[in-house]
Amino acid sequence: MKKILIFIFTTSAALVSCKKESVTTSTTAPVVEPVDTTAQLKYRSVFSSGPYGTTTGVVKIYVKSTAYSLVLDSFTVSGGPDLHVYLAKEKQPLNFIDLGKLKATSGTQVYAIKGIPDFSQYKYGLIHCQQFDHLFGSAIF
Repeated sequence: MKKILIFIFTTSAALVSCKKESVTTSTTAPVVEPVDTTAQLKYRSVFSSGPYGTTTGVVKIYVKSTAYSLVLDSFTVSGGPDLHVYLAKEKQPLNFIDLGKLKATSGTQVYAIKGIPDFSQYKYGLIHCQQFDHLFGSAIF
């Protein structure tokens, strides 16, 4: 009996992964967060889809005084279980700043960037499934 339960548990766990059809932890209702119109646009790029999801829209980096923010604009992504927004040094992130869980699968979203990263090195905006290390979308500044 224990062997059967272990088999069922392992088989069930293997079926859960970041796929386009997966249930997302963020909302599917569009979010429209206000963007600070007094902030200066520093970088802008367009998302490309990754191997595990479809991502469209624009990613922007704004600065006001010394406060930086990342904005997802006209944004959509297919759902996943643990999607996060990263600012990263490489497309498949090893060195990254986690800006937090994705708030929604579509809409305009604003994420604060702590500190002042070197944008000549942190040049990728990513939508990444943290739990399974799967890339859903990327943009290079």
